[in-house]
Amino acid sequence: MHLNLKPRKRLSSNKSSSRLGASISLILFMIGLPILSVVGMEFLERGNLPETMEWITGNQSLFMLNVGLTFCLLAFIYALVGSLAISGSITTLLLGLMAIISYMKVKMIGEPFFPWDILLNKESMNIASLVTGKAALIRICAVAAAILIVLALRWVIPRVTIPVIARIGLGLFSLYALYAFGIKTPLAGKVLDHAGVNEIVWDQQQNYANNGLTLAFTLNVKNSIVQKPDTYSEQALAAAAATIQEAAVQKDAGVRKAKATLAEGKQPNVIFVMSEAFWDPTLLGNVTFSEDPLPTIHGLQQESSSGYLLSPQYGGGTSNVEFEVLTGNSMSFLPGGSIPYQQYISKPIPSLASYFADKGYKSMGIHSYEGWFWDRNNVYKQLGFETFKSSEHFDNPETKGYFISDAEVARNVMSEVDKTDNPMFIYTVTMQNHGPYDDPRYGENQFKATGNLSAQAKSILETYTQGAHDADQSLQMMIDHFKDSDEPTMIVFYGDHLPMLGMDYQVYKEAGFISTSDANKWSLEEIKKMHSIPLVTWSNFDMPKQDIPVLSDSFLGAHVLDMLHMEKPANFALNAELAQQVPGLLSNLIVDQDGLLHATAPESAAPLIADYRNVQYDLMFGKQYLATYLDHDYLTKGTQTGYNAEFGVTADAAQSEAQGSQDAKPAKPQ
Repeated sequence: MHLNLKPRKRLSSNKSSSRLGASISLILFMIGLPILSVVGMEFLERGNLPETMEWITGNQSLFMLNVGLTFCLLAFIYALVGSLAISGSITTLLLGLMAIISYMKVKMIGEPFFPWDILLNKESMNIASLVTGKAALIRICAVAAAILIVLALRWVIPRVTIPVIARIGLGLFSLYALYAFGIKTPLAGKVLDHAGVNEIVWDQQQNYANNGLTLAFTLNVKNSIVQKPDTYSEQALAAAAATIQEAAVQKDAGVRKAKATLAEGKQPNVIFVMSEAFWDPTLLGNVTFSEDPLPTIHGLQQESSSGYLLSPQYGGGTSNVEFEVLTGNSMSFLPGGSIPYQQYISKPIPSLASYFADKGYKSMGIHSYEGWFWDRNNVYKQLGFETFKSSEHFDNPETKGYFISDAEVARNVMSEVDKTDNPMFIYTVTMQNHGPYDDPRYGENQFKATGNLSAQAKSILETYTQGAHDADQSLQMMIDHFKDSDEPTMIVFYGDHLPMLGMDYQVYKEAGFISTSDANKWSLEEIKKMHSIPLVTWSNFDMPKQDIPVLSDSFLGAHVLDMLHMEKPANFALNAELAQQVPGLLSNLIVDQDGLLHATAPESAAPLIADYRNVQYDLMFGKQYLATYLDHDYLTKGTQTGYNAEFGVTADAAQSEAQGSQDAKPAKPQ
């Protein structure tokens, strides 16, 4: 019997040793992979190893928080999958994609990757083919290699099996930890405070740079839901209503008298043209062009009301500018990087479209791209448009470069006005000059740039300028068409944001327009320059010329209604009052009535800004208290019956259109 026991002891010892080795491997893997993942993610996202190491060594508590969250993700996936190597490779894939997307977004439009960007899967894939490059491909290859290495560990790491109950417990703990930091529970808040976390919601690029990608992304989960302002209440809205009524009483008589003489008392067509990425390249002081690329714009700046709009966006996010102009609401009161069209507009929202519809106008949206993009098919219905003419409803359109031409859009605007008996409100969005501009999409460019620019920057600028010239000429086409028309018509023309002229603001930096490609280091004046868009107006009836040094997009609607001497509904009336004190309002820049720049709102304007924020929350998310005091029918107006019926779109078909084609792709170069 003694001889029989010896082998058993040896077998037991071997098994124990094997289990110990597997346990050690499990611990090292679960700790080592999150550490390496955070280092790799920060390197991919920042694009600079010394900067990455400086952040790690200088922010050890923040680094460990990022590691802890990464561990929770890995542990949760391991609890589901049960294989170290497979769960590690899945985690590496998810984190690698997050880092790559964030890097590319920052380089293109100055914004990192947000939780709500996950909702933009179709929009992202549709544009992805236009924004690939060497930097992205290197990062993709690096992530792919990391995934393969982790997966190969399946044949190296001893297989370890933990009880099902333990796996369930690990998974639930990890899920709760991610949830706690995502919504910032009291306990998580204490941990964050102890670690010195400073969440900079108004400057998300700085937020991610300071706190790390994983932590900043997780903290933004709670920002997917807009928090109710501390001052929001029925009493606050009653006070705001009183402020609006007091201002309206003082202006009513003047509005009625002026309106009687404007356009001989007729209702004019009102055409907004938001030209994709339109900006004036001649503002680059160290660059000259072979000829003036924007003769129409520069002429109108001398002859008509004109100035500059302050856009909340740079390089992308067109729908956010639409949101500000059409609703009069401000992106300043929403989470940084959010997309209202995708996230918040699921019910009727009062807008310029519904306002003009109440005045007997036909409200129409025109966009030379597919209607599912940014969910416009649904959103335009909720904003009170009667009709939305997207590219699907263009008849054999002309394309130029990658997209439908600006000239084709102008022809569609003119045609719609000519065939419609009622006065029209048209909100037009073009697409021709959408970036990037790396390829000479227009063939031989007419406008040659001279200055201290690299060959690549020169090519990008000249391609962009050719497209801007085409936008200028499309405006001239509409002016030539309507100037002899017996229908009074007003055109409001502007861009949505500055164009992305190369990665890392390449052209702007080389041309000396900004001092650094690090947006976090810009002065207030540089922030203003990088968000200022030319605005021009034209009409075929007499209107006094006005100079508009700066005006936020959210105040443009109220300003145009004032120019037309039209009585403003409650929310736009409040906008007009606020614009007198702070005509420029961004989350990180305030421009006061004297043109002075501020990083935060002046104390004198704080009460009116609080009213503005409360009204916006009330209309979008609140209990519509304002409608009990003012403009009830307008503020509570539903969608128009038979939306898009003229294009034969039934309710079911509209829903199908809103979902979009899975095979939708940008137009190809001609």
